[in-house]
Amino acid sequence: MARERLTEKKYWEDRWDRTRLPAIVEPTTKHPVRKEIIRIFKNFLPMKELSIIEIGGAPGKYLAYLSKYHGYETSIIDYSEIGCQKTRENFDLLGLNVNIYNRDFFGDFSDIPRFDVVLSMGFIEHFNDLDDVFRRHVNLLQKNGFLVIGVPNYSGISQKVLSRTAPDMLSRHNLDAMDLKNWSILETTYGLIPLFKGYIGGFEPKNLKRCEHRTLRNLFIRYFFKMLHTLMSPFSFLRKYNSPTWSAYLLGIYKLA
Repeated sequence: MARERLTEKKYWEDRWDRTRLPAIVEPTTKHPVRKEIIRIFKNFLPMKELSIIEIGGAPGKYLAYLSKYHGYETSIIDYSEIGCQKTRENFDLLGLNVNIYNRDFFGDFSDIPRFDVVLSMGFIEHFNDLDDVFRRHVNLLQKNGFLVIGVPNYSGISQKVLSRTAPDMLSRHNLDAMDLKNWSILETTYGLIPLFKGYIGGFEPKNLKRCEHRTLRNLFIRYFFKMLHTLMSPFSFLRKYNSPTWSAYLLGIYKLA
């Protein structure tokens, strides 16, 4: 399959240019999905000095967490100049060290060392060729290293809603990346042992508030999910129920055999 980017560089430059700093996911976060991600990191990633690289992760809010609380030696790859600038500024504000590689992930990495951990949060779903993207992640791992992949889940209920209210945003995502059956195939291909793999975060109405075409019907849908988010807030225990149909996020942590 010919590799195709589902986003343009300008999309990311504009996004990172608006990013507020400093940005770090703290253990005390109240954000339900981030809170669950941090819990899983604590349970499945070693708490010792390891080298880690994040793929396309400007400004590095999860990478900063792993630097500050796990003691990891951090690096990041991003092809956005603004993204790299924001990452440098972010880590300086946080008093943390980071090595930054301003280059295309699909270029030559023969001069880059291999890492104990490769982290990718919200990256693989922006490309149509999942096999190629997975392979390049694995190629950056040392033997017995850890691969961490995270993806928002816009399939199921989200796909039905966003295809109407935010079709442009949805078109920038490869929904095949949100099907764990496809992950299982890639695990076998690249010798990855799953330590954790699953849908997490429960149902998140905030994911459905985006409204690109402000028709009366779409605005009603937007405010319905906004209201639902408020009503669900006291019932956080419901988020332990997960499904490909409604869960907010997918997360996988693997060890390279």
